[in-house]
Amino acid sequence: MRPTRLWSLLLLLLLGACAAADALQPDSLSQLPAPQHPRIRLYNEEQVLSWEPVTLSNGTRPVVYRVQFKYSGDEWLTVDTSIGVNCTQITATECDFTAASPSAGFPMDFNVTLRLRAELGALHSAWVTMPWFQHYRNVTVGPPKNIEVTPGEGSLIIRFSSPFDIPHTSTAYFWYYVYYWEEAGVQQVKGPFRSNSISLDNLKPFRVYCLQVQAQLLWNKSNVNGHLSNTSCYKIMADASTKLQQVILISVGTFSLMSVLAGACFFLVLKYRALIKHWFHTPPSIPSQIEEYLKDPAQPILDALDKDSSPKDDVWDSVSIISFPEKGQEDVLQTH
Repeated sequence: MRPTRLWSLLLLLLLGACAAADALQPDSLSQLPAPQHPRIRLYNEEQVLSWEPVTLSNGTRPVVYRVQFKYSGDEWLTVDTSIGVNCTQITATECDFTAASPSAGFPMDFNVTLRLRAELGALHSAWVTMPWFQHYRNVTVGPPKNIEVTPGEGSLIIRFSSPFDIPHTSTAYFWYYVYYWEEAGVQQVKGPFRSNSISLDNLKPFRVYCLQVQAQLLWNKSNVNGHLSNTSCYKIMADASTKLQQVILISVGTFSLMSVLAGACFFLVLKYRALIKHWFHTPPSIPSQIEEYLKDPAQPILDALDKDSSPKDDVWDSVSIISFPEKGQEDVLQTH
């Protein structure tokens, strides 16, 4: 009897071990393994649940997934087209609750709990439940969008849009801060502002200023700091007073330079008057008749002088003959 009982006990232990081994196998026919590493992405208005896929060693059909949600104190509901997206028996490893539109998804001020499981025919895994979240409390706020900067006269005018739209601004809203600094200078901050248009005034003309814009989400007496925008730099234009100063300085400088040049020229003229007179004195010229003679010395000098005489010089309008009496002529000769 004792050997029979001993064999019966060993047989029971062997059957129990086999059953336990089958239960621990990931692709057991009794149950599927649960999805691993689920995570929820809350960036601006986005609400996306993702997880790692379930793999089976001998699976011929794809594993599908089911996602459910519930609000505080409510029953579990299936994520289907009633909330704008279908996450029932999907093969994808993510569920984008805001895929239909940015306004879709769960209310941003509600407590939401999600769970998911894997399914394959009649088999399914255990539910994986995630910690509850609240969009306004857990969101990652990005930088403001569509930033436009207009350099002005001693100022920078900044316009932008909010990181995402808030349905009810009475419960949540954005504050904005501008971090700016002169190139290679000390950073300054201006804010908070509720407006989407900010002006930085009293900036130094002709200097380069860099800036970043940040949004801060305020909700239920709490705040979430957003990411800073990319750094951008701009050169400041001159204001009206600076332009007037430039005109005055240029006019005074020009007048002073002209005065100095005029004084220097006058001094040089007085100091080197004789030399300047010598430089600008016209040298004497040889008469053309003498020049012709010098070119041809064989020519008689009188002919050279008469050569260029104008015939008009020998023409007279009238000729008068003056005669003296002989006595008077003698008196004249005696006088000489």
